Amino acid sequence: MGFFRGLAYDVYVGAFPMIAIVGFATYGVILLTAGMVSAKRYSKRLRRVPVKVHRWMGIMALLLATLHLLMGVSTYV
Repeated sequence: MGFFRGLAYDVYVGAFPMIAIVGFATYGVILLTAGMVSAKRYSKRLRRVPVKVHRWMGIMALLLATLHLLMGVSTYV
């Protein structure tokens, strides 16, 4: 857990620690995934995007969220 604790708060990207960057990235991927499905009604180009893309974006969001959770929990363990 020391690795995740060090990664979470010892590595900074700009003004934010890595845990914040991973949290922002997770939130962004979740919004893009939901937005892509919602916007399919209005865009002919998005209608051609296969379901596999949506599935992979969801998997990426889960992996980022799990990393974010591990970094947060490692702070208190």
